[in-house]
Amino acid sequence: MPRTLVPRLEIKSLTKIYDNTKVVDAVSLSVLPGQITCLLGPSGCGKSTTLRMIAGVEPQSSGEVWVDGQMISGHGFSEPPEKRYIGLIFQDFALFPHMTVWQNVAFGITKTSDDIKEKANELLSKVGLTSKCDKFPHELSGGEQQRVALVRALAPRPRIMLMDEPFSGLDKRLRDDIRDETIDILKSEATAVLLVTHEPEEAMKMADEIALMRDGGIVQKGAPYNLYNAPVDREAVAFFSDANIIKSTVNGALANSQFGQFFAPGLSEGASVEIVIRPQHVRIDFDRDGKGPLPTVSMGIPARGCVERARFLGNESLIEFKMDFDNSIFKVTIPSVFLPKLGQPLWLTIPRDRCFVFAA
Repeated sequence: MPRTLVPRLEIKSLTKIYDNTKVVDAVSLSVLPGQITCLLGPSGCGKSTTLRMIAGVEPQSSGEVWVDGQMISGHGFSEPPEKRYIGLIFQDFALFPHMTVWQNVAFGITKTSDDIKEKANELLSKVGLTSKCDKFPHELSGGEQQRVALVRALAPRPRIMLMDEPFSGLDKRLRDDIRDETIDILKSEATAVLLVTHEPEEAMKMADEIALMRDGGIVQKGAPYNLYNAPVDREAVAFFSDANIIKSTVNGALANSQFGQFFAPGLSEGASVEIVIRPQHVRIDFDRDGKGPLPTVSMGIPARGCVERARFLGNESLIEFKMDFDNSIFKVTIPSVFLPKLGQPLWLTIPRDRCFVFAA
């Protein structure tokens, strides 16, 4: 029989209650060695509290934390944070201002080790900072400080790395470079990583698995591709991108709209539904003396709208339409320069394989 991999980190029904309010509600997940899992969600959904409970700096109200098949916290028992072999990286870096770069890194190295400075410099070489070993934190750039914080957290060779919004204080170009560098180092060490962020783009770029959190619980979990292309509800769609919403009701397993009919399997007759389509999936066609393209099975019925606003965003154009049928605003993005005139009538169609129908 094939051997089942033991998760490096596993949490079971982890719960935190403040003043009779569940801020973390029975969260369960597992992370394998070398895997990067992301807790993604809006501010206040319980992501950082979950991280603190795993690290042992915040006691849980109930639930269990397991590392390599052994329970380290639960049912009244809790290993102290320093014995959990868990690394922590936060947004503010938390470097010691009175220590040099190598001394900051050495702080995480076992004090019985010989040649501590040599070991610190070996770690600094992984991020190209050996030349800055005698500098103080205030003499470094933000990106350099982030690199020092990373190797300091790696110095004790933790089995698990917890990262709380670690790149949010960096500008975008630098953030991309540091993020890629961090992924390479963590995977080379086979470290299990649990990352917290509120930015979908960062989660998609870093994570092997995403756990989408809302109101203290996990609402959907899976590979980034699956969460993006098979969202569990309207809020899950909207968290990853803008979304256009069309309201309808179910009639014979179909939802009727000005764009034609949409399949609504599994929803009861007469139920209110929302048809959700991302702006980049809407198709635009030109107006021909008040007529649009012919209806098709794959694209449905075209609906006309007039340009309310058009903006070029660098890698795409965003056009907002006021729809003829109800004056609602419909957003469309085009991966090129397309800036129609204000008030210009155009026809929109919705590909049936790129939309979602959810109960309202």
